[in-house]
Amino acid sequence: MLYPKANEFRQVMDLSGFFDFKLDPEKRGEKENWQKGTEGCRVISVPASWNEQFLDTKNYLGFAWYFKRFYPPLSWKEGRVWLRIGAANYYAKVWVNGEFVGEHEGGYLPFQFEISDKIRFGEENLLSIEVENELSPTRVPPGNIPPEEEPRPLRFYPDVNFDFFPYGGIHRPVYLFSTPKSYIEDITVMTSIEGGKGIVECVVVKRGEDVQEGRVHLEGKGTKIDQKIKFEGNTAKTKLTVEKAILWSPENPYLYELSVEISSSKGTVDKYCLPVGIRTIEVKGKKLYLNGKPIFLKGFGKHEDFPVLGKGLCLPLMVKDYSLMKWIGANSFRTSHYPYSEEMMDLADRQGFLVIDEIPAVGLFFGRGVERRLALCKQYISELIARDKNHPSVIIWSIANEPHSTKPQAKAFFKELYEHAKSLDPSRPVTLVSMLGLKEEALEFLDLICLNRYYGWYTDSGQLDIACQRLEKELEEIFRVHKKPIILSEFGAGSIAGMHADPPEMFSEEYQAELIRRYCELIESKPYMVGEHVWCFADFKTAQAPHRVILNRKGVFTRTREPKLAAHILRKIWRKKENG
Repeated sequence: MLYPKANEFRQVMDLSGFFDFKLDPEKRGEKENWQKGTEGCRVISVPASWNEQFLDTKNYLGFAWYFKRFYPPLSWKEGRVWLRIGAANYYAKVWVNGEFVGEHEGGYLPFQFEISDKIRFGEENLLSIEVENELSPTRVPPGNIPPEEEPRPLRFYPDVNFDFFPYGGIHRPVYLFSTPKSYIEDITVMTSIEGGKGIVECVVVKRGEDVQEGRVHLEGKGTKIDQKIKFEGNTAKTKLTVEKAILWSPENPYLYELSVEISSSKGTVDKYCLPVGIRTIEVKGKKLYLNGKPIFLKGFGKHEDFPVLGKGLCLPLMVKDYSLMKWIGANSFRTSHYPYSEEMMDLADRQGFLVIDEIPAVGLFFGRGVERRLALCKQYISELIARDKNHPSVIIWSIANEPHSTKPQAKAFFKELYEHAKSLDPSRPVTLVSMLGLKEEALEFLDLICLNRYYGWYTDSGQLDIACQRLEKELEEIFRVHKKPIILSEFGAGSIAGMHADPPEMFSEEYQAELIRRYCELIESKPYMVGEHVWCFADFKTAQAPHRVILNRKGVFTRTREPKLAAHILRKIWRKKENG
């Protein structure tokens, strides 16, 4: 799924901004033809969650409607017109001028529809989007799970099976865009290294019977390659060799410019450009290798979360977060626990950050409805890889976070997901983020191991000596059994900004900082450890529960991005070479 870009053959119109908005708690809208417009609306901002924009929507998880009126440019009349929604949580149905165009399940990935036959040129058009965010045990991520299916001592309000707030709404931009009648549908780029040469393999998929050939052009410092491509059916393949290639890495995130053109007997009919980073990623023995050299991941789990915006895309906040991660010395993050925006991935490419890209399979359990959850996870893997496959920053696919996989069918469930991801992209390692350790049978076939551990917090509370002893013993045992590199993908402690204790006590800034310091020291002493991701980057909102003080307070930055003591300690650890 190519991101909408404007050029001489394509145009883009951003419909984001103010929409008309109406709640539909009784689910009357579709029966009463709200898709053709309705009265009694109020104004809402898109992209953003609906929960914090109004007083009466804070915990609302039902049906709601968005309406936008627009005029399409007359110049688009001869081509195709598409509607693309970057993300809507959780389920969306779409109409244009009262005519149904499509629907999508899943709150964190884009979906688009061709609407050429629904558009009215020369007059006002109406876009209607119904979004619903009900919690269900058959959805991914799940919620409202009956106690007999998933017994838990503490339950959240709203009743989610995950530890972040279930924001509803349209969270990423809404675009109209045009393509020619014959157009480039998809581009897949895979890179490798042979000696000092960079190899760029390119697969182009087109639509249009009048197109039989095209050209691929790659340009960068000292490089200009132009190659003709010939289509067999709708697919063309080519391989470009870059002499003395500049390799993409966190230290030098160099991007070449790839341009693809397709042509008919009348000349060029469509064009698409994208940045390409030449790099390799692989697991060998007990190491993770980037461009043939061992790499150690330093960074965070994060959340898309900010006051008022909820999970809504905010470009200045994104720039701020990257700036803080660079300041602290991080080189990576995991998109916990769902895919982040395409804009976030683009900036990771440009800033040189390494990304573990995760589908929204958090809180999975293996009771009734498991087959439907499996189908949804496979859908999300397909959509995520289609969206993010060309990003050099994306180095690992994660197929779940902390599944409750103690039942026999869990291993087969994850083996199917692992094989599905590998069939779509054999070039990247695939992992699962586990809280079970050796009890997680899927560790047997995963490419590397990601483990979440909270000794010293949820267990052995306040006892850091015991916590570190238990962590070391478990890491040694996991590596002895599986002989695979390990990333400690979550560890940390909550702290209330401004709370202090000497000696350190739980919830003080000193305790959080000391736990993180000692964990990092232990992790970095083990040759099979290839990464440490602190949980988490910044405090974030959760559903209400007795163990959450409005927010999850494990951030080394506050929700509004002020540093706690732990941030300064991490900066000393991660930038120790600079500090001497």
